[in-house]
Amino acid sequence: MGQKLYANGIILTMEKQMYAEAILVKDGRIAAVGRKAAVEACAGADTERVDLEGRTIMPAFLDAHSHFMACANGELQISLDGTKSFREIAERVREYIAVRHVEKGKWLTGKGYDHNFLEERSHPDRHLLDEAAPDNPLVITHQSGHMGVFNTEALLRLGISMDGNGAVQEIPGGKIAVQDYIPTGYMEENAFVEFQKKIPLPSPEEFMDAVEKAQKRYASHGITLIQEGLVVDEMLPLYQKIVESGILKLDVVGYLDMKGAGKFLEAMGKHREGFLRHFKIGGYKIFLDGSPQGRTAWLRMPYTSGPEKEGYRGYPVHTDEEVCAFVRRALEEHMQILAHCNGDAACGQYIRVFEKAAAAEGKTLPADIRPVMIHAQLLGLDQIPNVKAMGMIPSFFAGHVYHWGDIHADNLGMERASHISPAASAEKEGIAYTFHQDAPVIEPDMLETVWCAVNRCTKNGKVLGSKERISVTDALKAVTVNTAYQYFEERERGSIAPGKRADFVILSENPLEKDKMQIRDIRVLATIKDGDVIYRRDTL
Repeated sequence: MGQKLYANGIILTMEKQMYAEAILVKDGRIAAVGRKAAVEACAGADTERVDLEGRTIMPAFLDAHSHFMACANGELQISLDGTKSFREIAERVREYIAVRHVEKGKWLTGKGYDHNFLEERSHPDRHLLDEAAPDNPLVITHQSGHMGVFNTEALLRLGISMDGNGAVQEIPGGKIAVQDYIPTGYMEENAFVEFQKKIPLPSPEEFMDAVEKAQKRYASHGITLIQEGLVVDEMLPLYQKIVESGILKLDVVGYLDMKGAGKFLEAMGKHREGFLRHFKIGGYKIFLDGSPQGRTAWLRMPYTSGPEKEGYRGYPVHTDEEVCAFVRRALEEHMQILAHCNGDAACGQYIRVFEKAAAAEGKTLPADIRPVMIHAQLLGLDQIPNVKAMGMIPSFFAGHVYHWGDIHADNLGMERASHISPAASAEKEGIAYTFHQDAPVIEPDMLETVWCAVNRCTKNGKVLGSKERISVTDALKAVTVNTAYQYFEERERGSIAPGKRADFVILSENPLEKDKMQIRDIRVLATIKDGDVIYRRDTL
């Protein structure tokens, strides 16, 4: 790898001493950082000089939560992003089948529709999908990933009765919608997840090119560490091939489904100890509720007016007893645990169970495994001190403020909506929170997320919760040093300091000096992993 010296630009270290004049990299590690003259004195005669030409270099961004294989799979799916009507959904499906010459009988998957932005303001049903894909089993996934719709052929292949004579299977923590005792095709939460698992996966060969493309997407946003947010046994052959092939250039941390990844853990157990060929098993993942924009998040107070019965508050995925068993298992195995919690009732369940575990556990306390509360969208301000006491790390989906803030105001009322992703309140409590995009729910664009957290503007131009705005510095910490801490990687990455990995992102401008409303316009020019450029936009 040799040596490289970066200078003549803005260097943001994300350390206590925020600015530096030069960085020296040796064999993929940071050898020196500080005053240019002092760093130059450490450089060898064969050191390559990289002139930053006034651009900004800072630690690479770290993905606190996403779904890497789902992003790769998205490269093989029908894009429904931005669709505005049932008609447009059907047109996208028909066009995909025609252009790709899809053979009859082949499974098809569409992704990215959002009923909140459709003219009909509702989910489509199997009849629409039957017309669009009469010769293929088809499922389309909501942008949140928590719900979706199957056509009739897909339902039949999954073994679901369509004759109206028998009771439709009930899935605890989920829903299969029916009309006149016949499934409409719509499912949500546990039901949707369980039947999605039965859909044949693309072959490992088909997946390889898609993995390469997904990896490049993350790198184009300055990210060098990715999360695989839900590992199931069905992914085993894919990950075995990916790891063995050596195509991973970015680091990937996988979190195992506590209900369905036993074979994966048995086969890939050596990856628990650390990164091997850029893949590591980080811990376990559980779901405690659903989606606030999909009105399946579990709340303490009811949603505002909607199609459900008065007093509807969403629903839990698991009982306290089930969650307690999961937590005890994680503590006994000393494995980190990530819990999907959007609603404040779900957040309360997670906190409540951990408090009981902490009282009963003699050696390992929750803080020792750094439990993560994924999304924490409606985490109550009264719950934040309990989060700190348990050593929990809330990872906020701050992009919700922009992408669905107006929807949340409708679903929750302005007062509750103003407290989504309460980063400023967590900051005041001294909590090391992180940010994520839950890709492929939205693009893994860290600069957009920083912009969202700093400005808290909705798509309709409203300011949603000005008291929860944070500084640019704190927002950048949430996607660098704090995320490194979340992964137990604070000695390896997250800031520019001697001994750490030479993982950097080069930006067109300094986000600490840019107008706050223009931060998302900053461009990622290059991404550097272990001293090597893995993405380049402009010539440096």
